[in-house]
Amino acid sequence: MSAPTRRGLLGAAAGIVAVAAAPADAHAATRHPAPWTASWSTAQTAPTAADPLASAGLTDATFRATVRLSAGGRVRLRYGHAFGTQPVLIGPVTADGHPVTFGGEPQAWLAAGASLTSDPVAGLRAQDGADLTVVTQLPGPTGPLSFHRNTHASHWIDGVRTTSVFLLTGVDVSDAHGPSVAVLGDSIAEGVGTPDDANLRWPDQLARRLPGGAVANLGISGNRLLLDDARFGPGGQARFDRDVLALPGLRTVLVHLGINDLQQPPSQTDPQRLIAGFRQLVVRAHDAGLRAVGATITPFEGWVRWTPDLEAVREKVNAELRAGKIFDRIADFDTALRDPVRPSRMLPAYDSGDHLHPNPAGHTALAAAVNRRHLL
Repeated sequence: MSAPTRRGLLGAAAGIVAVAAAPADAHAATRHPAPWTASWSTAQTAPTAADPLASAGLTDATFRATVRLSAGGRVRLRYGHAFGTQPVLIGPVTADGHPVTFGGEPQAWLAAGASLTSDPVAGLRAQDGADLTVVTQLPGPTGPLSFHRNTHASHWIDGVRTTSVFLLTGVDVSDAHGPSVAVLGDSIAEGVGTPDDANLRWPDQLARRLPGGAVANLGISGNRLLLDDARFGPGGQARFDRDVLALPGLRTVLVHLGINDLQQPPSQTDPQRLIAGFRQLVVRAHDAGLRAVGATITPFEGWVRWTPDLEAVREKVNAELRAGKIFDRIADFDTALRDPVRPSRMLPAYDSGDHLHPNPAGHTALAAAVNRRHLL
């Protein structure tokens, strides 16, 4: 063996020894990451012509969002630009006044179509059920922004109120000690029928029934199981991987979709198409090691597009769901809301007035219909 070869082998061996001799905690954060769980989340859509602010984008703007956490703990933030076409500079950012960093820096680029996760926020530990205020500087120009159109809560852009959330997609906490649930839903999960800033959406009320538990609300108004829509975003099957499977620390997904497949044109009139869509979500959930809970489709007689034919489809889908051969467990939202005298409509005491969306009392009934043992 030549001298250079021997020296190379000895140098390599020395390098191996040096790595082995490194302090035991040198890469502890990499080997043993903190158990992060999604405490607050929202699902994004692309802006349309009816969304001028998100479509035009922002320049030298300050976006202030206040979000209601479910579980508490150490905090980190997630940003997303699922429908972006150009990178966006994020920062500086604060969370309840604490500086937020990204790889130790106060600013970071959020790539188009990608996500961006902050460092743990130094000195900040949130309580269960706390409000968290996140202030994000956007130097811009950002170009069109991925966003959630209506969170039924007040946020601010340069002092102007909005109910939309721009780019911010989640708040994770460490060491949540209860169930972790993602709700894949539509406007009923999003909170239509409840007052803004009241935190009376049924996923909020479910979180209050799960001390130490985390509930991520991925409801999008108008969202369907089977079809995509330019305004209401990709359907549940299309967005499942990005919105559900990408969440950290998740154990259970609760699916409440289907009513828009029935009542929005083009109406889905084949119950087996809906059943097949649900089955595929369960397969993907199980492949990811998640429990899959389904919810029956709620009554909507009196809504402008209700018909007896659509009611027959709803009843057939619900019968299949209750048979227990699709999801691991069922939350019977239909039974929770329906009028016993006329089961095709919502109980008047639970009706927000449009005959489709429940009022706060109806949201309370939905939260109560979820068996906590099914989430453990």
